[in-house]
Amino acid sequence: MPDCTDPITAPPVDPDVVEPAPSPLHMRPWAIAAVAVGGLVGAPARYGLGVAFPQSVGQWPVTTFAINVMGAFLLGVLLEGLTRVGPDTGWRQRVRLGVGTGVLGSFTTYSTLAVDIDELLRGHQWWAAGSYAAGSVLAGLVATVIGIAVAAQIPSGREESGR
Repeated sequence: MPDCTDPITAPPVDPDVVEPAPSPLHMRPWAIAAVAVGGLVGAPARYGLGVAFPQSVGQWPVTTFAINVMGAFLLGVLLEGLTRVGPDTGWRQRVRLGVGTGVLGSFTTYSTLAVDIDELLRGHQWWAAGSYAAGSVLAGLVATVIGIAVAAQIPSGREESGR
């Protein structure tokens, strides 16, 4: 059987037969639906936490901060866990889009972070704005790394099958 990856032994290609390129992922209806359905879960969860807990303690919007850090941790766990199971195809891709982009993307609220920083700056609360901005980014980064480390402890299918 000829090696189809070797240009010397690969069968000839008819230039008149052109296979259509697959549509980009963001244009596929199932991908859009996965993100939308996930958003229907994450956004109300964020809203519920915002209603249940006071937005600010002192000058810091702690609820938004906690939501974003928690979302960063969960995203680290999710993406590392999916990577350990296999390539970003099939069900793993659907879970990444639905849970990662949909649920966690709508649960975390970095747009609110930007609005909160703007409000602090407009109120001349420079230290609160700067510490909140830097703290949110740094805590999110640390939470993501911890999430990745936690998921890395889970045995992967790749290791068990010897790949």
